[in-house]
Amino acid sequence: MSDFDLLVRGEQDIGVSEGQFVALGQNLSGSGQSEIDAHDLIIFPGVIDAHVHFNEPGRTDWEGFATGSRAAAAGGTTTIFDMPLNAHPPTIDGPSFDAKRTAAEQSSMVDFALWGGLVPGNVNELATLRERGVVGVKAFMSNSGIEDFGAVDHVTLRDGMLRAAELDMIVAVHAESEAMTRELTQEAIKAGRTSARDYLDSRPVAAELEAIQRAIDLAAETHCKLHIVHVSSAEGVRLVAEARAEGLDVTCETCPHYLVLTDDDMVTVGALAKCAPPLRSAREQRELRRSLANVTTIGSDHSPSPPEMKERSNFFEVWGGISGCQHLLSLLCGIEEILPQDIVRLTSFGVAQRFGLKRKGGIEIGKDADFTIVDPNTRENITTDSLHYRHKQTPYAGRKLDARIVHTFLRGQSIFEDGNFPARPFGRFVRPQATSL
Repeated sequence: MSDFDLLVRGEQDIGVSEGQFVALGQNLSGSGQSEIDAHDLIIFPGVIDAHVHFNEPGRTDWEGFATGSRAAAAGGTTTIFDMPLNAHPPTIDGPSFDAKRTAAEQSSMVDFALWGGLVPGNVNELATLRERGVVGVKAFMSNSGIEDFGAVDHVTLRDGMLRAAELDMIVAVHAESEAMTRELTQEAIKAGRTSARDYLDSRPVAAELEAIQRAIDLAAETHCKLHIVHVSSAEGVRLVAEARAEGLDVTCETCPHYLVLTDDDMVTVGALAKCAPPLRSAREQRELRRSLANVTTIGSDHSPSPPEMKERSNFFEVWGGISGCQHLLSLLCGIEEILPQDIVRLTSFGVAQRFGLKRKGGIEIGKDADFTIVDPNTRENITTDSLHYRHKQTPYAGRKLDARIVHTFLRGQSIFEDGNFPARPFGRFVRPQATSL
């Protein structure tokens, strides 16, 4: 007879004790201090969202770990990777890393890892960031929109990749051609063309492809591990797949908004749907969905802002970021082409494998008991009242979901159930170790 802290009974019973999965199988013997009947429900490993901007410290009025992590937990996410920019100061050296880690440990409802930044002038800080335990370093190949997080030129990116290779670090890049997007933007503004459609035209797929190829070429030269974030096009995914077939350690991420929203939505919804790279056509979206076998991770790229930053008559001046971490999992559950096993690979197992989270990423004996219970039989509307973000805004408001997040567990402890959270946060810092493909 075995006893568990928690026993979840579905088609397969799951035993949890001391924060870990300790038993799996049908009709497990024994009892738990608490038992959950999960028949007719789906149990997913906890989502690992490797791309969020919680903007703390320094811009907590934009989001913060307290509100951002609650939204993540409500969406079935148990671990997040916070990006280095939007915080002030950005996470580009030891002191800025320490400040962000302290803020997260005080407020995060979910476990967290931290990205460092690669910017002009901080290549010598990469070793310090590696020692602190960053998941990797992020660089912008185009204007980031944040004054204190500069875009890298060719020399800086090459030098940073060389140093990252020496330190066995992953470099993640926002891949858009600065030269192409800047020229098209300047031409549009000079001609008085400042609508959402004009913004879309200023950031074509070609700008993304040029930058992806350039990053891949540098990765080949420097032997650096490369991760292309928020790829918006099937052609971009193809470039990554071809590089991997040639033996390069290159992977890519896409985001739910590229899979469920189109450029027409950006025109219709407006500022809440602005992002970079921008939303693409319905045809591009169909091709991207067909390319998911060559995508390694899906992250929300949750990038919120105060409402006034979304209120500009000139669309080029609107803050470019989508609030979406609360619905990463539930949106994917509604895409017909994506099977449950695809969701596990793209949001959990594949993320843990790429970034070396040995205790995360699956419902397996010995791993952290991070999981979420989903009701696939209940349709749910996204309303602004249901949002847990600091600012209740998202382009998904009004959308019907085909699944409802019922319960989220972090290391065997409930962190979300029917709109309720624990009295205190207990998210922990996790120290990933990058691994080769």
